[in-house]
Amino acid sequence: MKKALSIQFVAIFLLLCSSLGAAKTKKVKPQHITCRNRGSRCFLKNIKCPAECPTVQPKNRYAKACFLDCYSPKCEAVCRRRKPNCNGPGAACYDPRFIGGDGIVFYFHGKSNEHFALISDDNIQINARFIGLRPEGRTRDYTWIQALGLMFGPHNFTLEATKSEKWDNEVDHLKFSYNGQALTLPEGQSSDWTSPNNDLTVERTSTRNSVTVTIPEVVEVFASVVPVTEKDNLVHNYQIPENDCFAHLEVQFRFIGLSPKVEGILGRTYRPEFENPAKHGVEMPMVGGEDKYWTSSLLSSDCKFCLFTPGNNLSSKVYTAMEYGTVDCTRGTNNGYGIACRK
Repeated sequence: MKKALSIQFVAIFLLLCSSLGAAKTKKVKPQHITCRNRGSRCFLKNIKCPAECPTVQPKNRYAKACFLDCYSPKCEAVCRRRKPNCNGPGAACYDPRFIGGDGIVFYFHGKSNEHFALISDDNIQINARFIGLRPEGRTRDYTWIQALGLMFGPHNFTLEATKSEKWDNEVDHLKFSYNGQALTLPEGQSSDWTSPNNDLTVERTSTRNSVTVTIPEVVEVFASVVPVTEKDNLVHNYQIPENDCFAHLEVQFRFIGLSPKVEGILGRTYRPEFENPAKHGVEMPMVGGEDKYWTSSLLSSDCKFCLFTPGNNLSSKVYTAMEYGTVDCTRGTNNGYGIACRK
């Protein structure tokens, strides 16, 4: 009897292992995606996703997603992460460290509780609100990006990291608004919302605390909320108080069709002739510009060098790499995040 039960147990165990193996090896049929951007050479082409990332919205939050860059010369789908890459062009992370469209790393500290223009162009303005603190004896604030304000056409959108005493991964720390009205985005992988005019989409890229914001043919924003960790606090001697974990945003931008005269702390690094003042070989290359890019609020375009005027048409001329007089700088891993191959 015992021998029979043992044989039965082994048979069930082997059957379970076989089923699990089959589930793991089951292949997902690759999706086909179509470029809808009229200004692209890929317009209306039906492209198959790679086997390595067969879907646009993978159920596994750690999996890479299929992405079609309509402005890539190759017109092919590629795999990419759906969260900000703090070491890639267009990134703004940490306290805060930027990587420009030219691929150069620089720091801009700004000032706590003030607002600065990251991007200002004919058809888009993106401002950031900085939070921070200044420990006794320091001459400047430690700062982080707490919120983003996007203005496009007659519309606006805000994305904020909510204040929290203690960090909890099981709590969503994101807050949104569209045209001044609070926007609720249910928690859950791939939960999304699209504006009434289809000119803005917000999609969660994890159950909570990470989203992608898309303004078609203008910009994609990958954003995550993170705290200042105890390790970072000790390493940098931030002296973070016990009642505030300084929840802030890590972001990465992917721009489409910025004009050659684009302005902003980050925007100017995308100009074809921009000479980055960040000093090479310095551990923390600092750049200025507080006086040029300070704005009176998160949704203002009143900085000295701002170009955006509310109400400007989103269908402004799209400037491509060819118009910039550059070579194909989207080759490799950048996928159009910045012109990182300029000499």
